[in-house]
Amino acid sequence: MVVKFDELRVLKIAENIADDIWQQVSLWSSFEKSTVGKQLTRAADSIGANIAEAYGRFHYGEKLQFLYFARGSLFETKYWINRTAVRKLLPQLQTEKYANELSQLAHQLNTFAKNTKSQKYTKGQPGYIREPESIYQLAETTQEYQFLFENDALFSLEEIEALQTTPNFEP
Repeated sequence: MVVKFDELRVLKIAENIADDIWQQVSLWSSFEKSTVGKQLTRAADSIGANIAEAYGRFHYGEKLQFLYFARGSLFETKYWINRTAVRKLLPQLQTEKYANELSQLAHQLNTFAKNTKSQKYTKGQPGYIREPESIYQLAETTQEYQFLFENDALFSLEEIEALQTTPNFEP
């Protein structure tokens, strides 16, 4: 079963954390916002952005790469949450809440990554892609060239000819 982008639970959790952090940081003084707040907000936003990017990628390897980026952003967010606790920018209960939410999100990311990895190892499917062997031929004439490539050419003859032209520059 394919889950729609808007229904992706791990993304919703990340969005809720990021939006809640945004609300908290928006109440801080200018100095607090510019030193810790912007970094914290960017890190939290980056978690969801990388999950979204992973969802949008086609190849499982790229999906995993962006999930690892989300993982890094989650640790960065945790770092900045720790700084807010030490510097007393957030109440202890709030920092504990964020720590718990980030922990839950980490579990969700693990599940998402595990499901993504399973795409590579589908039962009954080989773990690699095999492409058909290519045959390379040289055409002796334009007609022979056209015959060889008229059905699945990347470029038509007209396009190839257009590639050979140069613009007219006026002095």
